[in-house]
Amino acid sequence: MIYFDNAATTMVKPRCVIEAVTQAMQHMGNSGRGTHGASLGAARTIYDTRKLLADFFNAEKATRIAFTANSTESLNIAIKGLFSPGDHVISTVLEHNSVLRPLYELEKKGVRVTYAECDEKGAIRPEDILKYVDSSTRGIVCTHASNLTGNMIDIARVGAAARKAGIIFVVDASQTAGVIPIDVQEMNIDVLCFTGHKGLLGPQGTGGLYVREGVEIRPLLSGGSGVQTYSREHPREMPTALEAGTLNGHGIAGLHAAVEYIMETGIDNIRSAERELMLRFYNGVKEIPGVRIYGDFDTEERCPIVTLNLGEYDSGEVSDELAFGYEIATRPGGHCAPMMHRALGTVSQGAVRFSFSSFNTADEVDTALDALRELAGEEN
Repeated sequence: MIYFDNAATTMVKPRCVIEAVTQAMQHMGNSGRGTHGASLGAARTIYDTRKLLADFFNAEKATRIAFTANSTESLNIAIKGLFSPGDHVISTVLEHNSVLRPLYELEKKGVRVTYAECDEKGAIRPEDILKYVDSSTRGIVCTHASNLTGNMIDIARVGAAARKAGIIFVVDASQTAGVIPIDVQEMNIDVLCFTGHKGLLGPQGTGGLYVREGVEIRPLLSGGSGVQTYSREHPREMPTALEAGTLNGHGIAGLHAAVEYIMETGIDNIRSAERELMLRFYNGVKEIPGVRIYGDFDTEERCPIVTLNLGEYDSGEVSDELAFGYEIATRPGGHCAPMMHRALGTVSQGAVRFSFSSFNTADEVDTALDALRELAGEEN
């Protein structure tokens, strides 16, 4: 199978990740639940991974990183724990449902939400967001890159303006962490939500959030923490404040190996390889009759995603034909991005997304182009 669904999850992982998870499952105990070797070993692995991620994102210290199961959990913790009735929050039409649905819930409770609109290519400029700031604006919540088009938002510019205005800035880095360099201090990010199983090349069930010093989030969950057992309240200190119950230590061990791999390989090298594959595919597919491509490809900064439709065919039909006729894996449908599909006019048809990993090859790209030419009725 040729796998072009890396925006959903990277299927091919570095060998070191698999080995780290296997080792952890054989030897790891429960962090913070004892002083025996298996428990202390788990605690060391988890702390070392916090420290590694803090270095990777340039956080102030390791304790500013809390672990979750995925970016959806991270975003729910951040959005529901930061904003209250009467607050004004700005978001965008680029967002995934992991941002939109928590915001919809808050709207029902009295939070006012404004959604910045995109242009005809699905792109949003910082001024499109910042023009909605008013005296009641409490926060900006936006994605770093659209999971549908790959278009990116200049979060450094948004972050600088938000910090100057005293507005909390929450960034969804689901599509960019591990592929695009992120410096939370330089970019003035107050809360960064990330998942481990996409660009970070880690196992599913891993993720987390960075929380800037001085920013307090009401915990979404409470329960066992391994400390302050006799207190009726969940601990307030980071990172324990946002972590209740047993962490996914096995997955976190794999995430540690994955981040080490990215740092050793070089994030710039990974991004360059993925961009080359994306452009090879884009430059080939744009010449196929009947293909419509969505997104802005005139900019240097974008994620390795090419989303398209073939004629009037339903995206599910095209994706199924690619899967069962050519063994090429893509993602059709709505991509959990309803506002973007409305903006692009693709609600009924959906769209077929090709998303690339540095583990893909040029030959795989060429095979996919040949398949689309055949489906479009074009002779090779």
